[in-house]
Amino acid sequence: MFGTGLLKGLGVTLKHALDTFEDDRESVPDRYKGSLELGNNRRVIQQPIDQEGLLTIQYPEEKRLLPERFRYIPMLIWDSEKQEDRCTACGICAKVCPPQCIWIVRDSDENGKPVTRCSEFYIDAAVCMSCSFCVEFCPFDAIKMNHDYELAVYDRYPQLVYDMEELTVPLEYYAALWPTQYEEEQARRKQEEEEKRKQEEEKAAKAAARAAAKSAAAAEKPAAGAPKRSAAELQALAKERAAQRQAQAAEGGGDDDAAAAKRARMEDLKRRAQERARQRKQDSGQ
Repeated sequence: MFGTGLLKGLGVTLKHALDTFEDDRESVPDRYKGSLELGNNRRVIQQPIDQEGLLTIQYPEEKRLLPERFRYIPMLIWDSEKQEDRCTACGICAKVCPPQCIWIVRDSDENGKPVTRCSEFYIDAAVCMSCSFCVEFCPFDAIKMNHDYELAVYDRYPQLVYDMEELTVPLEYYAALWPTQYEEEQARRKQEEEEKRKQEEEKAAKAAARAAAKSAAAAEKPAAGAPKRSAAELQALAKERAAQRQAQAAEGGGDDDAAAAKRARMEDLKRRAQERARQRKQDSGQ
């Protein structure tokens, strides 16, 4: 039993060895099908699951085509369309980072007031655990995971501490590494911008409707206070006002007569008082 199983195992090994040798002797071996030729015997090889033949890659001349969701260390996105960094220095990535390998310094204007952009951004690649928490929690899609894994250096500090200049990449670089995710994000951004535009249009339409309603109400208010009258009504109103003026004039005349009578009585009383005074003077002289 054990002897037959051993022979079967050796037979399988021999079959694979012969198949690999035969495949490797072809002009284009199976492992090079669909690969990218970079020159100087350098290739980027795609290894599907159903690949046959030799699977060993001669690194560093030959490298595997990395899957889209491969992640190593973060990178910052420079928005080429808006010509600005997406990062607003909110600090969320630094707060959620498990090994605390991110440091951020917010920039200030000429008056010393903080502004929504970074002046300094550092990541310690030696500590980063490639968890992509910073990517998942970033509300502005400003930080993504890079595919660059060849970061070997002789000195850990400061060569593995990357600053903002070393971490920043253009938007096109991210689109090339993450094509599917990039398209999904662009579709989501366009939808959000369209919804925001619709909300602004609805808000502007409501404001215009309120302004029109106010102007209409203001126009109707004086009209309600001064209704239109016919010619006959205007003539009657004029006659009524004329009669009122005559009555006021008559009342004013009666008042003048009463005042004149009062003055006459006062003059008569004054005259009588003067006569009595002269009479008393004469009597006292006698």
